[in-house]
Amino acid sequence: MINPAAGTFRSLKNFNFRLWTAGALVSNIGTWMQRVAQDWLVLTQLTHHDASALGIVIGLQFAPLLLLLPWTGLAADRLNQRKLLMATQAAMGVLALILGVLTITEVVQLWHVYLLALLSGAAMALDGPVRQTFVAEMVGDDDLPNAVALNSVSINSAQMIGPAVAGLLIAGVGIGWAFLLNGLSFAAVLISMSFFRRSELHPSPRAHRTAGGFLEGLHYVWNKPDLGAILIMLFLIGTFGFNFPIFISTMAVNVFHTDARGFGLLSSLMAVGTLAGSLFAASRMKPSMSSLLASAGVFSLGCSLAALSPGYWWFAVALMIVGAAALTFGNGTNSMMQLSTEPAMRGRVMALRVSIALGATPIGAPIVGWVANHFGPRWSLALGAGAAFTAAMVASYALARRKEPTLIL
Repeated sequence: MINPAAGTFRSLKNFNFRLWTAGALVSNIGTWMQRVAQDWLVLTQLTHHDASALGIVIGLQFAPLLLLLPWTGLAADRLNQRKLLMATQAAMGVLALILGVLTITEVVQLWHVYLLALLSGAAMALDGPVRQTFVAEMVGDDDLPNAVALNSVSINSAQMIGPAVAGLLIAGVGIGWAFLLNGLSFAAVLISMSFFRRSELHPSPRAHRTAGGFLEGLHYVWNKPDLGAILIMLFLIGTFGFNFPIFISTMAVNVFHTDARGFGLLSSLMAVGTLAGSLFAASRMKPSMSSLLASAGVFSLGCSLAALSPGYWWFAVALMIVGAAALTFGNGTNSMMQLSTEPAMRGRVMALRVSIALGATPIGAPIVGWVANHFGPRWSLALGAGAAFTAAMVASYALARRKEPTLIL
């Protein structure tokens, strides 16, 4: 009889992936600490609870994913992925240290946060496609869906720890220390990658230099209807649904009037849901369009419940539902797009995925922040619920065109 746990954690048999997972866990804890600290810094110290300013910060952080799209995918397809990944991780670590120093010395201003968010976004734009495709180099295609899911286990385990630690640091020693510790945490990834067994990597074919490399990627996606449907769903949910910093911070501050500890706890509790979703995804062999339909529908339901929550703890439970659905949806799109794409095209296709899933945030974050300011945080959640429901309809249409039965998640 097969041990379910062995199946769920099967990718960890790869030495390089074990090292990566350990280093990434430390770095991800630091990243979540910074996200909470940065939101709190903007909302409570640099502005007077201005959700629009927070939306601008988030927008600037994700704008390079769209602006640098013609180059990021080509870099992932053509350059040495391990070296490029080490460079981007080091750059993000240095930027976090700079923000920490500015904050601790009490000279930080809002424009500093804007500028560093933009620079961090540029590094993240290069980091995202190569980090996602590099997973396949570590484990191979057979274990790719499982490795993607376990990578999310690391991220969401960190999300349970990081925000809670950030809340304690903010209350105890100050916001700046969260940024400094995040900067230092990137050393864990760099050290782990320096010990990789390069002979055990599964390098993908490198793309040839062509004048229309980026357009070639667009043409490739255009001729695959399922990829197009997934990108439309990602645009809808990424634009209006993946604005969790705005949802959580505005509900915590303006509706439930909680302090930094309560704010950090909400992010940690949401991670409980995302962790459950990532473990569920790891136990599945391959995602399908039907599972994307189901997860988009559950995401819409979760946002609706969060918008209607009468109290703090009801809101926390709704966030766990949202987190589980968001994780299942995100992992499903990642694995489906990689496995249905030729290896030499994966960097460009995944760059499109990252830019649409996260790069749409510069469009959605200011809108969601404006809605939260003028109509209240609950209406911003309703906007996310509507976008996810529309995405579910796109998946239903894609399934109807293929005339395939809708499967139960």
